[in-house]
Amino acid sequence: MKILFGIQATGNGHISRSREVVLRLRARGHEVKVLFSGRDPSGLKEIEVFKPFDVRRGLTFQTSRGRLQYLKTAFTLNLPRFYRDIYDYDAAGVDMVITDYEPLSARIARRFRIPCIGFGHQYAFCFDIPIAGANPFTRRLLQAFAPADHPVGLHWHHFGQPILPPVIPGHLDGTRPVEADKVLVYLPFDHPAEVQTLLAPFTSHRFFIYGIAELCSPVDKGQLHLRPYSRSGFLRDLEDCNGVICGAGFELAGEALQIGKKLLVKPLEGQFEQLSNALALKKLQLARVMQRLDPKAVQLWLELPPNAPAGYPDTAQLIADWIENGRWEDIGSLSQEAWAQTGRIPRWDGR
Repeated sequence: MKILFGIQATGNGHISRSREVVLRLRARGHEVKVLFSGRDPSGLKEIEVFKPFDVRRGLTFQTSRGRLQYLKTAFTLNLPRFYRDIYDYDAAGVDMVITDYEPLSARIARRFRIPCIGFGHQYAFCFDIPIAGANPFTRRLLQAFAPADHPVGLHWHHFGQPILPPVIPGHLDGTRPVEADKVLVYLPFDHPAEVQTLLAPFTSHRFFIYGIAELCSPVDKGQLHLRPYSRSGFLRDLEDCNGVICGAGFELAGEALQIGKKLLVKPLEGQFEQLSNALALKKLQLARVMQRLDPKAVQLWLELPPNAPAGYPDTAQLIADWIENGRWEDIGSLSQEAWAQTGRIPRWDGR
C-alpha cells in the first residue's frame, strides 16, 4: 500500500512511537510517506530515518512556564495556510492515511475520501477512561483536532475499553545496570532555572536534565547534569537511572514504566490530557504527582522504591499486523490480543 503517515511533532513522544510503526510498515514493503507538522523544521532532530518526509506548519498549542496559553495559541494560528496545505497536497495513489494525532493528514484523508486510522494516546479519550480538567470546549477540541475513521487509542491500562498498550522502542529492554542515585529529568515546559533551583538541594542524587531548547553542549553543575537533545543519550540515561521526573505526557511515562522506573510527574497546567494522565497514573498507583515544582514532593519521591517492569508487548508489530489484515473495524480483538501479552496489568477498580 501507499500510506501517508502524519506525525504531530510538537512533542518527541509522537515521533518516538511513530518511528516504530513506520519502520515496521516499510519492512513489509509498504510505501510510507511521512508528514510532520506542529514544530519548526529547525527543531526536528534525528528524523533522517523517516525519509522521505514533508514538514508543514500545521496547528500547535503554545505554552509558557508550565501553562497552556490559549490566547497566545489563537494569535499564532495561521488557518489560511493550514487549509491551503490541505488543498494543495498531492494525494494521488494514496491508499491509506495514518495520523498520530496530526491534523493536516487527517483532513487530507477527509478531503480525498481516503480511509484514515488515528493512532496514538489522544484517541484513547474516545472511550471511557479517567478524565480530569475537561470541559465541553476541550472535549470537542480533542475530538476535532485530528479526526479519524478508525481511532486506535493507547494507554497504560485498558480500563475495560478497546485500547492498546503503549508503543515502546524495541531496543529499550532495561538490561543496563541501574545507578541508584541517578535521576532523569524532562520538564521542557518549565523554565530551566526553576527546575535547577528545585533540584539543587538534593546533593545525594545526580540529576540528568533534558529539554532545555537552547542548550547545545553538556553542562555539569555539581550534581546537576544538563544535557542537549540526543535520542541515544536520553534512552541510555533512561535505562540506567533509578527514576524519572517529567511532565504528564504519555510516551516517556510508558517507556519508564516498561523498564521499572519510578515516576514523579508534573502535568501541564490547563492541559486536560496531561491532567487526565496524572489522574490515571495516580489511580493506578504507577506514579506520584506534583501540581507545581514542589521540593517536598521530590524529597518524598526520592525515598520510594522502583516500580516493577510493565512488560508491554510489541504493540507496533501488532498494529502493523492489524493494518495489513484489513479488519480495521475490529479493534476489540486487537486490544484483547495486546493485553493478553502484557506482563503486568495494574489493578483497576473502575473508580
